[in-house]
Amino acid sequence: MTDTRAPHIQLGMTDDEYQRVIELLGREPMAAELAMYSVMWSEHCSYKSSRAHLGEFTSNQPWVVVGPGENAGVVDLGDGWLAALRIESHNHPSFVEPFQGAATGVGGILRDIFTMGARPIAVWDPLRFGPLDDAQNRYLLEGVVSGIAGYGNAVGVPTLGGEVEFADRFSKNPLVNVMALGILKEDQLVLSAASGEGNLAILLGNATGRDGIGGASILASASFEAGDEEKRPNVQVGDPFEEKKLIEACLELYARGLVVAIQDLGAAGISCATSEVAGNGGMGMDVDLDRVHLREYDMTPGEILMSESQERMLAIVTPENEAEVLALAERWEIEASAIGTVTAGPLLNVHAKGELVAEVPAASLADDAPLYRRPSQRPDYLDDVWAETPQIPETLDAGAALGVLLDDPAIGDRSWIWSQYDHMLFLNTVVEPGHDGSLLRIKGTEKGLAVSTDGDALRTWLDPRRGAARIVFESALNVAVTGARPYALVDNLNFGSPEVPGVMWQFIEAVGGMAWACQELDVPVVGGNVSFYNQTDGVDIYPTPVVGMLGFCDPMPSHPPRLDRAEDGMGIWLVGPDAQGDFAASAYDRIINGQLRGRPADVDGDTARHVVGAAATLAFTTPVLHDISNGGLAVSLAEVAMASSVGFTVEGVPGPELFDETPLRFVAITHGDNLDTAEPHRRIGTMGGDVLDFDSAGSISLTEARDIWANALPRRMS
Repeated sequence: MTDTRAPHIQLGMTDDEYQRVIELLGREPMAAELAMYSVMWSEHCSYKSSRAHLGEFTSNQPWVVVGPGENAGVVDLGDGWLAALRIESHNHPSFVEPFQGAATGVGGILRDIFTMGARPIAVWDPLRFGPLDDAQNRYLLEGVVSGIAGYGNAVGVPTLGGEVEFADRFSKNPLVNVMALGILKEDQLVLSAASGEGNLAILLGNATGRDGIGGASILASASFEAGDEEKRPNVQVGDPFEEKKLIEACLELYARGLVVAIQDLGAAGISCATSEVAGNGGMGMDVDLDRVHLREYDMTPGEILMSESQERMLAIVTPENEAEVLALAERWEIEASAIGTVTAGPLLNVHAKGELVAEVPAASLADDAPLYRRPSQRPDYLDDVWAETPQIPETLDAGAALGVLLDDPAIGDRSWIWSQYDHMLFLNTVVEPGHDGSLLRIKGTEKGLAVSTDGDALRTWLDPRRGAARIVFESALNVAVTGARPYALVDNLNFGSPEVPGVMWQFIEAVGGMAWACQELDVPVVGGNVSFYNQTDGVDIYPTPVVGMLGFCDPMPSHPPRLDRAEDGMGIWLVGPDAQGDFAASAYDRIINGQLRGRPADVDGDTARHVVGAAATLAFTTPVLHDISNGGLAVSLAEVAMASSVGFTVEGVPGPELFDETPLRFVAITHGDNLDTAEPHRRIGTMGGDVLDFDSAGSISLTEARDIWANALPRRMS
């Protein structure tokens, strides 16, 4: 069927936005110019609905080298070492084509890292899907995991962890977030601002094709409706072997001092790369599209400018270095050509076949993007869910309840996912997937980097501010139990349509909660991503802010805590505040009672700082530390028992408290009669035997618990 709508409407622009382009240019835009503005002013690229609120995040700590606005955040690790970190989403493409959508999400996040001059050393993948009793959700999970594994393993970067949740509102709108970490020396840092009139813009990497056209404006900046699975041409196609060559070539370019500035080609392709490097440096650029190496030779100028073909970089180099750059690219078997020249500005002039096809102020594509303050309103549903209090029986069979929880695919063994990833590449991995946080060494030093990615969509739906604050504190505790101090954070804010006032209220509240929690911990937010329009057939996803917390230790523990280090006779200690009866969005109420209700317990910054600090200190002397979160104390202890192949006996803990999810608590397991910490703590049991014994509350054998836990995800996927 022929689309008879106006061209700007077809490209996702509103009438008001189109009029704004006319005002900027003083005339009607040419076709290629309209294409450029449509992608650069899309929600995905411009953050037009969220920018007004992101200023609550701060990044002014002295160890922050590069904050938000560049391709990745960068922090100082001392002794000339820096770390670069970034998180992104590929939600909509992964629903349309799960393998390529997820694979190119990995490729894109890696380019963000090595664009800064860093070598990528690890990836994490926070995921959300609908219930696995639906065949389509199983197909999406299998495709996404295969895509992440296929790209990450082939490109040679380990995937060290992530998390997964399953809930009804993620059916037909899965969330595929990807975080990456890289390291570099301080003299290797490269930024994206072009300088030097007469310098050349060299396009490196894959040929440009029609794959991914409109990925930012059509897929990532609009809601899904029935039939949108047919948008496969808007999904990029990845080539991890080309990416590997590009990584090595770019790192060599930086090492040899051949690059003035560089930008990867992701969302909006050449439109974004040329305008951002020119605009960031207060310069202009002349671009010749006839110099772009193409995969399809009948592409229009607009298609070339909008294409999001993968594995491409735009390097700014001096004319004197052009021959050396091209020779290096040829040696790495990478296509390269000079497609533009830096000018004094401010115009970005684009030519094709000898004709001028675009003449726009370079900075206007980003700086003049719309800024909306969308209406927001507290949703009515909160009155109903807050009025209900989760009912947990005073007397319950803890062993039977634990068995039910261990059969949940988000609590059971997730190695079905992470075993498909190569997590030992580079041999930097000290604590691998399956623990609270990942831990990596920086070779040749005593420094360690820990990472945890965390989100809690259902708790955030019940209270966006408290739910979002709690995931910051949980991620901080997860890196602390490896021996690291929370050091920097990146966030991925996944929400429904910003045009729905209730969704916008959730977003504003969540941002406020996260910003407050980060300030309480003195953790800078060095970057992030906003993914709006996660809505299908009018149904918005649960609000899902996801954080990636970087922890840093120098030195790192010689024997960091692990879940598999518990032994017979070790004492079990419960550390942190007393249980508050926090069952809102708890695993017990959701899975056993089938309810989502109540208001999550509040948190305070003093408790967070003290508990996180205590965990980071204990990590140097304690064999096992494990946070208490999804499923409460019972699940945390069961995970230790199954990892260590030893049972336990717990005494004096009432049945409901075993499943309480009050935040900022953890278990410490060690020999001896004392635990050296000033935080509130009490001994609650001893490791030993082959039964998970909760005293009068009930028990379950270690063998039965492990069988249930190990098969929770595989039996659903088969």
